[in-house]
Amino acid sequence: MQTPLPNPEARELPPIPAKRYFTIGEVSDLCAVKPHVLRYWEQEFTQLKPVKRRGNRRYYQHHEVLLVRRIRDLLYRDGFTISGARNRLEENAIFEHEVAEEAERARDSVHSVRGELLDLLDFLKS
Repeated sequence: MQTPLPNPEARELPPIPAKRYFTIGEVSDLCAVKPHVLRYWEQEFTQLKPVKRRGNRRYYQHHEVLLVRRIRDLLYRDGFTISGARNRLEENAIFEHEVAEEAERARDSVHSVRGELLDLLDFLKS
């Protein structure tokens, strides 16, 4: 009896090295996705825009490698369709924007209260 081979989608991905740009081959290895799939995803996901340089060579930045991993998880692990994954990424972007706005408002409130407390402290010292 043969033991089943591990699912390639379930394998552990290597850590992303600390460098500025990655070639499509490197991203392919880091994300366990073939280069032709990455090129297809560029057409389907507007958020995925690698820099193109000499000879139309693609160079991905760190955040794009993370995005490719997220897309891969949505499609292969979570079972989303391309359209469903696109919608989920857009929902997450909206949510992250709202969270950032709320954090900014909280930061402003804390700054205001701190200023008032410092004024009160000055008043009490005089």
